[in-house]
Amino acid sequence: MEEALLLPEKREKLNTTTWNVYIEAMKKVSYITLPMLMVNLSQHLVRIGSMMMIGHLGELSLSGASVATSLTNVTGFSLVLGMASGLETLCGQAYGAEQYNKLGIYTTGAIISLLMVCIPISVLWLFVDKILIFMGQDPLISIEAAKYSIWLIAAVFPFAILQALIRYLQTQSLILPMVLSSFATLCFHVPICWLLIFKLNLGSCGAAVAIGLSYWFNVLLLGLYVKYSSSCEKTRLRFSAEEFLASIREFFPLAIPSACMVCLEWWTFEIVILLAGLLPKPQLETSVLSICMSVASTLYFIPFSLGAGASTRVSNELGAGNPEGAKMAIRATLTISMAAAIICSSVLFGCRNILGYAFSNEKEVVDYLRDMTPFLCVLIVSDCIQAVLSGVARGSGWQHLGAYVNLGSFYLVGIPVAILSGFVLHFQGKGLWFGLNVGNLMQSLLLSLITSFTDWKKQASKARERIFY
Repeated sequence: MEEALLLPEKREKLNTTTWNVYIEAMKKVSYITLPMLMVNLSQHLVRIGSMMMIGHLGELSLSGASVATSLTNVTGFSLVLGMASGLETLCGQAYGAEQYNKLGIYTTGAIISLLMVCIPISVLWLFVDKILIFMGQDPLISIEAAKYSIWLIAAVFPFAILQALIRYLQTQSLILPMVLSSFATLCFHVPICWLLIFKLNLGSCGAAVAIGLSYWFNVLLLGLYVKYSSSCEKTRLRFSAEEFLASIREFFPLAIPSACMVCLEWWTFEIVILLAGLLPKPQLETSVLSICMSVASTLYFIPFSLGAGASTRVSNELGAGNPEGAKMAIRATLTISMAAAIICSSVLFGCRNILGYAFSNEKEVVDYLRDMTPFLCVLIVSDCIQAVLSGVARGSGWQHLGAYVNLGSFYLVGIPVAILSGFVLHFQGKGLWFGLNVGNLMQSLLLSLITSFTDWKKQASKARERIFY
């Protein structure tokens, strides 16, 4: 109504200003997203590179390492990754509020807290063989998985430090150091992994050691940057007992629901793979669903990186007391994300007849994967919505709502629908994936509703209270 009362030239100026602000918001998000995509892919390739080399050792070594990777992801790495995401709220809003000294306090407290969490995780991994045998796994594979898991303990501690440092730098939009360090780490990892596995004859255990060494190398590079770079001068990490106790009181109420958000979603996909093993043709179903998971997880790095951009921009704007800027950042990120979803799903659907040959020469697998591709495309589109809105949740500080959404979407809707359609209605693997899609779409819908009805002025006030009081 107010815009309609404006003179034509003023109305045109208003529209131009709004469009310019929108374009600027897209640029700011892209500045974070594209480098973060490179960071995430480089870190992912460290794990994938190890598995590729283990595959040349034999079927038993690969099976043991694969089972160990799945179990350690569920019981350790997902938990640490999720908890570290609590820093996206604290550091992002503190940076937006120009309370630079608090970034160092929050990050130091988070690092110590995460290292403490790694201790019980490590103890659990000492008993991986007993856990797997109790679950009915093959004893030889269980023993092989246990050896890999025990050596992987050396990786979870630097992984915890690394995730905290990544959030510390990400919330300041200091992305280039992470890109360079991640690429350098990947270049370091490949020869070290090869040396330990094949030259020193450590087998799959050498791959686990190489992952740990590579994470420590990455931590060293980022640690040197944080300590000596002028860009981190105002936010330098520091420690005092009083500040540490205060920081963990603020960190854990955000870290625990953040971990729940990540773990509840991550565990759903592992459950579906386990359910596939109970279908009439377990080898075919498990193989095809695992391939679908591999494709989906690789493409997920795009919306996940966009979610990091959304989290950073929203937290910075809320910390600065600018709710309109936060809303503009959300709109800009969703626009980019939907464009990415359309492109990725269209290319994938267009390649559905040849996609399977990248993974298998078996015609049965190729044909089944072709039929699964439309279901996979739906997941990719919904991922591009929920990953961004999950980033908004982390940036805003309502991770507890995100945890409830993931619990309801996947465990009250998605998995029951998967069981019903896969086993009762006999749609088998397609039915299981249909359940995943239903859960993912429900997650996207609920997060969209929460975001739409959020009072952003109130969120900005809460952010200021969180940082200043």
